[in-house]
Amino acid sequence: MQTRKLGNSDLHITRIGFGAWAIGGGGWAFGWGAQDDTDSVATIREAIDLGINWIDTAAVYGLGHSEEVVAKALEGVAKRPYVFTKCARIWDEKRQIGKSLKADSIRRECEASLKRLKIDVIDLYQIHWPEPDEDIEEGWQAVQKLKEEGKIRWAGVSNFSAEQMSRVSKYGPITSLQPPYSMVRPEVEESILPHCLENNIGVIAYSPMASGLLTGAMTRERIAAMPADDWRKEKNKHYQEPLLTRNLNLVELLRSIGAKHGRTPGETAIAWVLRHPAVTAAIVGARKPGQLKELVGAADWQLTPDEVNAIDEFLKANPA
Repeated sequence: MQTRKLGNSDLHITRIGFGAWAIGGGGWAFGWGAQDDTDSVATIREAIDLGINWIDTAAVYGLGHSEEVVAKALEGVAKRPYVFTKCARIWDEKRQIGKSLKADSIRRECEASLKRLKIDVIDLYQIHWPEPDEDIEEGWQAVQKLKEEGKIRWAGVSNFSAEQMSRVSKYGPITSLQPPYSMVRPEVEESILPHCLENNIGVIAYSPMASGLLTGAMTRERIAAMPADDWRKEKNKHYQEPLLTRNLNLVELLRSIGAKHGRTPGETAIAWVLRHPAVTAAIVGARKPGQLKELVGAADWQLTPDEVNAIDEFLKANPA
């Protein structure tokens, strides 16, 4: 699988990385429903076997559980992938999630992530959300301090605007940005991706398939049958009308484009994200063995100009 250098780092990452959000399981505000840890471990190991060389997780995924599952999956693995995780989301004994960018909180979070992941250094440590906004400078300086101390190798941000990246960059270089980017959420193309290109900030796009919506496997019936603790059912507007009909029609366009090349709708969606010159790589989640095999081909496949135009025409004619 092709690799690309991530921003100003020495990391050369595959164009697709394993996303560990869903394997955090259910029972928290943004869970994806119950998850079998045995399936999760097998899926991570399959990702490594397929050539994927990085895993993206976060402390808050499953309130620490995703990081623990990643650690279990990497036990005894000879060719270990890079491990990326995030800070700035905390939780209490009642499993209520809070927001913090205070320096002492970030230090505690980093130490807890290192312990859960069973590693000595985090390859890429990212501020998960720029909230509270007034504390982003303090949070970024705290992350830079962790880098100086050797707790982390490289420092990045997630969900930041171009203006917020400019504010914090004076305290230390930003290696990467992790933004939401897909056909149903293309707004980062306006100012955020150009800013990253101009400032040598690597981009690892999350939710390139819109949290599973563009995989080709999603139907109205499947959405209706989702468990109550799957965040997408109630909290994701793209899974609800009037956008749902529009998005399912988009999937049929992706299906027709992909079919000409023996590709899935999900691969087409990922390839569309990877076509952008600012995008270093895309995060692809999976919950069971076999799912990634239907998606990794996107890493080495390019859409034709006509195919990109057909998608762009659909998006213009059917705005979100």
